Amino acid sequence: MAKKSAPDELMIVAKGLTKKYDDFTAVDGIDFQVKRGESFGLLGPNGAGKSTTMKMIAATSLRTGGELSILGKDPNKAGPEIRAHLGVVPQQDNHDGELKTWENLYIYGRYFGLPRKFLKKKIEELLEFAQLTEKRDVKSDQLSGGMKRRLTIARGLVNEPEILMLDEPTTGLDPQARHILWDRLFRLKEEGVTLVITTHYMDEAEQLCDRLIVMDKGKIMAEGAPAALIKKYSSKEVVEVRFGSAKNAEAAKKVEKLGDRIELLPDRILIYCEDGEKVLKQIQKMGLEPQTQLVRRSSLEDVFLRLTGRTLVD
Repeated sequence: MAKKSAPDELMIVAKGLTKKYDDFTAVDGIDFQVKRGESFGLLGPNGAGKSTTMKMIAATSLRTGGELSILGKDPNKAGPEIRAHLGVVPQQDNHDGELKTWENLYIYGRYFGLPRKFLKKKIEELLEFAQLTEKRDVKSDQLSGGMKRRLTIARGLVNEPEILMLDEPTTGLDPQARHILWDRLFRLKEEGVTLVITTHYMDEAEQLCDRLIVMDKGKIMAEGAPAALIKKYSSKEVVEVRFGSAKNAEAAKKVEKLGDRIELLPDRILIYCEDGEKVLKQIQKMGLEPQTQLVRRSSLEDVFLRLTGRTLVD
């Protein structure tokens, strides 16, 4: 499906990329690159500048500063030419609910001027890929949430794009539907499609992205592979304990030396350490009795908390 070429070919290059709306700076001079066949993520909370960056890459919003090259072209000058080689999966599914599943794909393909003969074969291929073959003649408003999302992704692949852009692809889906969608995206990666994904789900970013940037308030806070970022900015494990909202602050003072560092959140204390079970035993020896306790591995959520002082879902 994807075009074969040198593995180091740059599909997207941003230097000092900036977007301003009057006095508000949504994207503040960011630099990044995306190689062909890479799955690249933009991670951050709502309002971080992820969607604005995606719109500039998609050549639907003009930048106000810096440089941006998509497929070797300037989106401020060659928007239509660039968009012909992009697939876009928006945050919200926007099918025509009265059209059948296959008809939604057909109409979208005709929008790109694709010939009927090509579309006939391509639609069946995409229905199979999206696991919607049995729903081909069902009106799209009768599909489940997960099916609608897969239809949106299939629609974004109609024109065999070189870059597929996914804006918060699994928001609102239940865990099973999310994992089915992840499987479809893994298959695209295996076929060499370049993916650009925005998400505020750290597990999704860890699963899907070869490399990512962590954004906050329009700036890049960190860049790298998920595992490398976790190793650099966090510990191996995290102990989460709750003593009650009125007691957490007092307890935090007593446990602060048990790990590499601690974070006191409104509802819990996070203790960053190499051996979580060992820390829990030390807490028990101190005579402290948390209401709840949990040992988990560090995640990108912890990276973001370390860099910004707040959680992704703030």
